[in-house]
Amino acid sequence: MEDVLDLYAEPYDPATPVVCLDERPVQLLSDVAEPLPAQPGYKRRFDYEYHREGTCNLFMFFQPLTGWRHVKVTVTRKKTDFAHCLRDLVDVHFPHVPCIRVVLDNLNTHTLGALYETFEPAEARRIARRLEFHFTPKHGSWLNMVEIELSILSRQCLQRRIPDPIVLQAETSAWANSRNAQQATVNWRFSVHDARTKLSSLYLS
Repeated sequence: MEDVLDLYAEPYDPATPVVCLDERPVQLLSDVAEPLPAQPGYKRRFDYEYHREGTCNLFMFFQPLTGWRHVKVTVTRKKTDFAHCLRDLVDVHFPHVPCIRVVLDNLNTHTLGALYETFEPAEARRIARRLEFHFTPKHGSWLNMVEIELSILSRQCLQRRIPDPIVLQAETSAWANSRNAQQATVNWRFSVHDARTKLSSLYLS
């Protein structure tokens, strides 16, 4: 835990960016009937019935010190999906930095081994050499700042019916682009001192 909190307390270093990574499932829903358009005195109205269209997964990257985030939609949540997200992080989002420090929880897919299960060994090693993992405690995943961003995304973007992964990617990308333009970030105040006085139980987890 202190490892993650010390990381958050460091000043911004563009050569070793800190990126928080997490994911969440999304239920896809479509309308049974066309919504009624908005009229004077009435909001757009939706039928209470809907079709279930299955589920998909959201990965989110969040760099708190620059106010940048990126959302990637995947149909599944497997080690291969995680591995491709790591390759995107290295090759697309931070292609010129020597080391990306990644904060993540202890989900069983969150391992560097996922790279070796997905790519050839040389490619897996190339990606892994650019990454440095920092794990939250087993029962303290809320210490990952990206969970705050996922909560905001849920409130601002996902509390409505979204029928398929293509629409979901378009909507979440528009949300992320708007937040990035504002350089919206998290005012993190929880320190190592706070952890030592309030969360001693997590030191044993």
